[in-house]
Amino acid sequence: MKPSHTMESQLASELIDNKLAELGCWRGETLARMRALIKEADPDVVEEWKWMGTPVWSHDGIICTGESYKSVVKLTFIKGAALSDPDKLFNASLEGNTRRAIDIREGEVVDASAFKALILAAIELNGASVKSKAAKRSK
Repeated sequence: MKPSHTMESQLASELIDNKLAELGCWRGETLARMRALIKEADPDVVEEWKWMGTPVWSHDGIICTGESYKSVVKLTFIKGAALSDPDKLFNASLEGNTRRAIDIREGEVVDASAFKALILAAIELNGASVKSKAAKRSK
């Protein structure tokens, strides 16, 4: 029997909790802060655990991933190139046609309001994609 979507999300949330605890230091704190902002922006966000240990946040598709490296915490927005970024939060992966990322270094703080607006824009884009696909199927 396949676990329900809710059970999978609960397991992913536990794995993310464990990863944050393992990271400790500023990287764990930063990723935890960004995770909290994602959940504030969208209380219905689904947490997933993919690609051998990458936290992923989804709503009608992937919103972003959260990765930690030695010198940065990276939040990669899967459809970031299609999002408006008036506050210039994207500062990495700017050359691609699809993704955009926010690299956060030790001591840096991301504007919470601007970040939550970016999350909501990504959700809106995902929702539009889902509606478009559904409309094509119904023809």
